[in-house]
Amino acid sequence: MILSDTDIRKHLKLGKIRITPQPDLSLALGSCSIDLRLGSTFGVFEHSRYPYIDPTRKNPLVDFMREVVVKEGEPFILQPGDFVLASTLEHLSLPIDLVARLEGRSSLGRLGIVVHSTASIFEPGFVGAVVMELGNLGRLPVALYPGMRVCAMTFETLSSPAKVPYSKKKSAKYMGQSSPLPSKISHDLS
Repeated sequence: MILSDTDIRKHLKLGKIRITPQPDLSLALGSCSIDLRLGSTFGVFEHSRYPYIDPTRKNPLVDFMREVVVKEGEPFILQPGDFVLASTLEHLSLPIDLVARLEGRSSLGRLGIVVHSTASIFEPGFVGAVVMELGNLGRLPVALYPGMRVCAMTFETLSSPAKVPYSKKKSAKYMGQSSPLPSKISHDLS
């Protein structure tokens, strides 16, 4: 069952869902979701330095990306065809009986911006920055400003609390992330 605005407020008040800093609910709370804002840190692929990415490479994929931090009041220009990682200003902490789903905002989608390609689920027990996979499918560059509402989170109750929440999984590669980390898929092959 997806939580309504009433239940999201209740979960925030009780501290079951923790979002820090807490969004302005008068702007961010929808009927069944809460908007989160774009942070200032982006992971940009260095596509001109390497001929391809090999996910089995044991060296960290961090070599393939560089971090870009946008100054306050300045935009990050997402070029057509580009793909970057970005995080929200807010950090999220989930209880072991809720799953969160990341959704793009229609207002950005209408400009050609996709907010997630595949990674829309945040498992029960997740704690950390919400990292998005931003892409520009349009034909024109789009200016994205830190602080703008960029995505929405919905929350669903599980049939029972997770026996092994994300925070307890040995494979929890992105637990506690505070910025957009590169893929750790090579850890899957260990």
